[in-house]
Amino acid sequence: MKSIDRLGRNYDEILEQWRIITKEKRAAIVVLDMPLLDTRQGHDLTGTLIADIVLQLLSYVAQTEREFIRQRQAEGIAAAKEKGVHLGRPPMELPPEYSEVYDAWSMGKLSARAAARDLGISHQTFLKWAKNNGREGILLRPQAGII
Repeated sequence: MKSIDRLGRNYDEILEQWRIITKEKRAAIVVLDMPLLDTRQGHDLTGTLIADIVLQLLSYVAQTEREFIRQRQAEGIAAAKEKGVHLGRPPMELPPEYSEVYDAWSMGKLSARAAARDLGISHQTFLKWAKNNGREGILLRPQAGII
């Protein structure tokens, strides 16, 4: 494999996968970025000890680097929000026929699924739009049952 962090997402997962591959499956692992982690050779006690120490160290470094990346990402998102930057996909615009379809849905003439189909959007998007239509709290048709 190219690098040790390909084995798992965190320290424990990397060590567990290494153990399963080398001990249970008795397969060899070669880490291209770290020649000391080559289980094809050095099956003596000293070679195994060195490989285990290097594995522990590199697994720790891989996990701490991931944690630093997540921390920097969270800080960047917080700074962007503070500046009022909108993150993510821009909201969809309401189609011109939305009011007509919404009224039919709110009077019980259409189910929410049929209304969404008529508008060419997902059921969840229609429900979200209906909730924020200026009539807070309306998610279901006035007549119980069909959504």
